[in-house]
This record gives sequence, structure tokens and C-alpha cells, in this order.
Amino acid sequence: MACRNHSTITEFVLLGLSDDPHIEALLFVFFLGIYILTVTGNLMLLLVIRADSRLHTPMYFFLSNLSFLDLCFSSVTVPKLLKDLLSEKKTISVEGCLTQVFFVFITAGTEAFLLSVMAYDRYAAICHPLLYGQVMSSQFCVKLVLISWCLASFNSVVILLLALTLDFCEAQTIQHYTCELPSLFPLSCSDISINIDILICSILLHGLGTFLPIFFSYARIVSTILSISSTSGRSKAFSTCSSHLIAVTLFFGSGLIRYLMPTSGSSLDMLSSLQYSAVTPLLNPLIYSLKNQEVKAAVRRTLGKILHYLR
Repeated sequence: MACRNHSTITEFVLLGLSDDPHIEALLFVFFLGIYILTVTGNLMLLLVIRADSRLHTPMYFFLSNLSFLDLCFSSVTVPKLLKDLLSEKKTISVEGCLTQVFFVFITAGTEAFLLSVMAYDRYAAICHPLLYGQVMSSQFCVKLVLISWCLASFNSVVILLLALTLDFCEAQTIQHYTCELPSLFPLSCSDISINIDILICSILLHGLGTFLPIFFSYARIVSTILSISSTSGRSKAFSTCSSHLIAVTLFFGSGLIRYLMPTSGSSLDMLSSLQYSAVTPLLNPLIYSLKNQEVKAAVRRTLGKILHYLR
């Protein structure tokens, strides 16, 4: 069968989460609620950090950038998912699909780098408290965020080029609810072995390049915490890291499962994608708000100011 280049195919059909209208209606309400809470929670965290001068520190500067990324990351896939849950025919143009692939990688990639940067920030704060202000200067923090965006952008361009080299035959149904590069590979009629090898190398380099600094940072942090004689001191030091550790586990766990396991269109594929693209952006502001006394106090102060202005 002669293959047609992907440029001759105008759209793909997404399998979606269900083909039962009643289940789709329930899923629409569920994910609409998740998206509204995600937007509200992350915007609230951005507002609180911006409005409260006590939170103008490197830790909360990185946290505000994480909230912005979670807003972007969730908005790449969830609105399209909501639209498809109300549509009888779930289609996406080739250009829209490739755009989604690019923005999934740039937002997720930047978030991975930022989580690594935040681990280094906790290492500097706990292991070198006297030098913390000097090491984590405002200029250095901005550079770290910019470097995270630049490295993720470079990786996303590589991934997009991989997608552009694919040739597609008659199969146009993506066994997923969104466009991700692993889901496009089964549709290709060209040799994808090199593409898969490059993708795996890219994910491993990106994953290890961001996870190893987190691992070594926390190895030093744990060692320092255990050397603290005071029980209350150890508890306070660990509490500043627990929120970040939960965020890292949720994000890296689901992301690596999705991109390092063979694509099968199974429920595990769907669940892992939903975990890091819809659920994690919702949980991050909750994790950092509920487990952080400074954030809770800042929220109360900000709400107090808002109520005062409304009177």
C-alpha cells in the first residue's frame, strides 16, 4: 500500500476516554470541575505570592513559576478533552495535533527542570543556610528559570522534528484522548525505529538530567537533617521539603510510565497521561498550600485585604 505523507492528511480521530454518552457526560462534569479548581488554585497561589511581600523569596519565586506552568500545562490538553467529551466525532487537525505535541513537551519539560531547580534551592537553604541569600540571588534565580525554559524548548523542537518526519497511511485513529508523540507512532507506515530510539534517548537524558540533581540534593538534605540534634529542628527542615517531594513523585512517576512503556492505548496509558496533565496541576497548589504554614498565613492575610477593600 502506498503511503501518503502526513501533510496530505487533514485530521486525526481521537479515541477519547469513552464512547458511552452517559459516561462522557459524567466525565465532562468531573474534568470541568478539575480544570476550574486547577485554574482557581494556581491563580490564587500566584496572586498570594505576588501580593504578600513576606513570600518574595527564591522558594516562592520558583513556586509561582510552577503555578504558571501548571496553568499552561493543564490548558494544553484539558480544554480539548472537555470539547471532545461533548462531541460525537472527536477530531483534531494535523497542525493542531503537532502543536499539542510541542506544547505538551515544552510545558512538561520546563516543569521537570523547575522541580530540579527547586530541589537545589531546598539543598542550599538547608545545607548552607548562612550562604543561602548569597547563593540564591534574585538574578541567579531568574537565570535558572530562563535556562529551564530554553533547555525544554530545545528538547521540544527535537520532538517536533521527529513528529514532522513521520509518514502516515490509512490509519488515522489515535488510541488516546490527546496528541502525544508515542500515540502517533502506531499510525506511521514508515520506519520509526530511529524515531523511537531518539525519543527514548531524549526522555532518558531529560529525565536523568532533571531527576539526578533532585536525588543528589535530597541525599545531602537527608544527611544534614539527620545530623540535626533537635527533633523540632529536624521536623521543621523536613516539612519544607515534603511538599516538593510529593510533587516530584507524582510528576516523574506518571511521566516516566507514559513515555518509557510501549504505547498500547490501554487504560494505563490514559491514566498516566491524565495524572500528569490534569491531576498533578490541580494537586500542586493544594499540596503547597495545605502543607505550608507560610502560604496558609499569606492566604489569610490576602483574603483579609480583599474583604477589607470590598467593605
